[in-house]
Amino acid sequence: MNSRLRPNVWITAIVLSLAGLLPARAHIAADEMAAAAGKFLDALSPELRAKASFDWKADERMNWHFIPKDRKGLTLKEMSADQRQLAHALLLTGLSAHGYNKATNIMSLEPVLFVMEGAERKFPRDGVLYYFSIFGKPEAKGTWGWRVEGHHFSANFTIVKGEFISSTPSFLGSNPAEVRQGARKGVRVLSAEEDIARELVKSLDAEQQKAAVIDTKAPDDILTVAQRKVTALEEKGIYAAKLTAGQRATLLKLIREYVERVRPELAKEDLRKIEAAGVDKVQFAWAGGLEKGVRHYYRVQGPTFLLEYDNTQNNANHIHAVWRDFNGDFGEDILRKHLAETPH
Repeated sequence: MNSRLRPNVWITAIVLSLAGLLPARAHIAADEMAAAAGKFLDALSPELRAKASFDWKADERMNWHFIPKDRKGLTLKEMSADQRQLAHALLLTGLSAHGYNKATNIMSLEPVLFVMEGAERKFPRDGVLYYFSIFGKPEAKGTWGWRVEGHHFSANFTIVKGEFISSTPSFLGSNPAEVRQGARKGVRVLSAEEDIARELVKSLDAEQQKAAVIDTKAPDDILTVAQRKVTALEEKGIYAAKLTAGQRATLLKLIREYVERVRPELAKEDLRKIEAAGVDKVQFAWAGGLEKGVRHYYRVQGPTFLLEYDNTQNNANHIHAVWRDFNGDFGEDILRKHLAETPH
């Protein structure tokens, strides 16, 4: 990790401890999320609690995006120091230390952008304009959800019957992709998402590249943007079955970089689903130039999931990287199964 990245990982245990959230059974993610969300809501005034709370069936639950815009929810900016601590403790119940470090470093780039762009914008960059939203009542055995979102970050979690958890859509972005001036010069928050994919495409031989490189021009953004429901993109690229053992290992490393944004037991289940659907059926597709600093795009698509990445804006120094589940975004698959099995 770049030495100038903010050292957020070390505070994980401290924040949880201070918030009183080190549970006896730390592996039970749904219980931890419910406890953290409850403590967070209980610490808010009625006015702030109303801003953070939504009905479970509210349309807002699926109203996600990654651009700077007006949002609903309660911002870190509106919270006291103690309330912010509880908000971060909630975020830590969903993300891995790896994912939390990426998320908070993305937030920390907003002041960098403010200096680069100035204040003359409709939505000036602000590292505390990140919104916390709770959908439904957070109960240990309940069905509810929560989201943390702002510019270049969206984490969405759905909990069904306190047993099943969905953690997509999951979006991380970085502008600048590489800080090229100031005290944090050299920082690359999403370096792995870029470098592992480039390592893979450059390891391909001529015949493999012919299949994998689907266009010499990269699209201006990820193709799925912030769609609420995504379907599989056109089947293009090279299948994992056509890769060497080393190339296949690099592809799996790239997949893990996205999936392991969330806590280990959730990531393990998501990886199990990907493997069960067939790794050989996963396709890797690249568009644009192969060298760093040139506009480029890639996607990794399997029967159940899509990873999409784009680095084209701001002279190829602006990354968007999303992880989608075709049936599981916003917990659709587990909700459907629950409704089918539960009398109503």
